[in-house]
Amino acid sequence: MSRRIARFLVSLVMTMVAALGVTVVTTGTAHADECYTWNRTLSKGMSGADVTQLQIRVAGHVAYGEVLDIDGSYGPATAAAVQRFQQAYGLPADGVAGSQTFGKIYALQDADCTPVHFTYAELNKCNSDWSGGAVSAATAKSNALRTMWKLEAMRHALGDVPLTVTSGFRSHACNSAVGGASDSRHLYGDAADLVGSPSLCTLAQRARSHGFNGIFGPGYPGHNDHTHVDTRPSRTWSAPTCGI
Repeated sequence: MSRRIARFLVSLVMTMVAALGVTVVTTGTAHADECYTWNRTLSKGMSGADVTQLQIRVAGHVAYGEVLDIDGSYGPATAAAVQRFQQAYGLPADGVAGSQTFGKIYALQDADCTPVHFTYAELNKCNSDWSGGAVSAATAKSNALRTMWKLEAMRHALGDVPLTVTSGFRSHACNSAVGGASDSRHLYGDAADLVGSPSLCTLAQRARSHGFNGIFGPGYPGHNDHTHVDTRPSRTWSAPTCGI
């Protein structure tokens, strides 16, 4: 049995248990995971690296226009994001991250911590080492991981319809080669260009509820053939054809 199938079965059992209203006594850890293992139940008021890791995975489960700070502090915004994650996957929605929440995350991530429906290769078609951008290679790769988890949340909200990423991280050389803006967020690794089904307008509209500050789509110059999303410091949305 593959590791991914095993994780899926664990998650399925935990969801069925929750649906039946059965109480499971747990210390907060569903099982050891190859990528990252949480060793305690997390709730408001707590802080630490384990909170940061949780925030990365639930940052796409936010309200319209919100962007979750990945700061390692489990405040009200993190609790709300956890609750939305739980609701999205049919778990008891109390905003507290325990074994069932972690079990679902384990089922959703591969050994390199990427969500199961996205890969580093999809987010970097420029080079193999994430170098040459506006930030260090490590930061660019970390930003791409955060973007993937937001896209995973968006994909699920759209009914688990596959999302196609045509461009992610770019070095300065790659960015110049495709005529990218000199200050493009692709240089930071936190951007993704999306095409395919669902429609570009649906993608642009939906992205507003998954933690993206930058959204550009049909009607914005140079974006009639794709929808661009990123996590720039402040909000800039423009897809006039889509009513944005």
